[in-house]
Amino acid sequence: MSIINRTAFFIFKRVILLLGYFMLLSGLIGCGALRAINPPTATPTITLTPTLTPTQTTTATPTLIPTATELPVLCGGPRVMYVLLVGSDSRSNGYIIGLADSINIVRIDFVEPRVQLLTFQRDLYVDIPAIEKHHVTKGKLNQAFLYGNPGYGYYDGPGQGPGLLALTLENNFGAHVDHYVAVNMHSFEKIVDAVGGIDINLPYVVNGRVKGSKDPDRYFPSGEQHLDGYHTMLLARMRPLGVFKRSEVQSLILQSLANKLLSPKGFQKLPDLIKTFYASVQTDLDIPTIGQLICLADKLNLQKIEFFNFPESLFKSGRVSDPVLGYTSILKVDFEVLKKYVQVFDNGKWSQVKETLDNGVIIQ
Repeated sequence: MSIINRTAFFIFKRVILLLGYFMLLSGLIGCGALRAINPPTATPTITLTPTLTPTQTTTATPTLIPTATELPVLCGGPRVMYVLLVGSDSRSNGYIIGLADSINIVRIDFVEPRVQLLTFQRDLYVDIPAIEKHHVTKGKLNQAFLYGNPGYGYYDGPGQGPGLLALTLENNFGAHVDHYVAVNMHSFEKIVDAVGGIDINLPYVVNGRVKGSKDPDRYFPSGEQHLDGYHTMLLARMRPLGVFKRSEVQSLILQSLANKLLSPKGFQKLPDLIKTFYASVQTDLDIPTIGQLICLADKLNLQKIEFFNFPESLFKSGRVSDPVLGYTSILKVDFEVLKKYVQVFDNGKWSQVKETLDNGVIIQ
């Protein structure tokens, strides 16, 4: 299983500390509260009553109902918030059209300050709900974002492209989404340049050149290197080693962005960066929610930011005849297994049970 822990993909964002951070993250690769924010889970109570033998008589004794001590929710937020982060492949300034080049759900824990990110592969072939009247019921996961945005305008619900993508993730995998952030390639490049580029340490060569090409912009050696916005965008999008290696590289890019943004010098730039780029992203994060994220970010450290991928062994390459794409390549996987992983992610238990899940054991 590919899991990159520790630090903070193709164009996301931040929220002054966290909003600011998210604004950068969304753009890395490539709802207005789609659901009500999850209410705090009620504190369970345990009722203890004495066991009686046949010869005993019942005595009126008080029932013991100890209440488990529950940690407080920080910053006035929900216990957990789920944010859909999308990197659009659109090169324009807006979000009229474009596929979801990267798809991630971020789980933000307001009880134990923690941020966890789960990547969904864009080539999963899924049921796309709510647009049947346009004679579309299936497609690749990344197409849900395309069909919901104004260029197609198939979706009448909230959130446009991110809204339809969130609904698709929920219907197919049981994923929760409270808010969304999407960033296109144009905005991503500018955001990375605004923070002075990133420093990244690649564990392997990434060569995105076509045969016979010597284009230096599409060759990235292994080891440490400094990248500007344009080259970071190119690196995040290339997949010569396959889609799962690309997800690993995208996580490393996020890692590098987190190091930059959560440094003392990065903190100083965040308010201006948010002000400059907020209008360049597609998001439903409002002022109160941003305030909660800003507050939580101040309590967050890099060791509490984790990146998760579904095990590559679960997937197989395949092809389907799609009415829009023709005979197209897809990733085949048992959706019921992915639903189990999503449930574990939602519960914040991924790290504890990943080996058991890998071995095919169902977690109740």
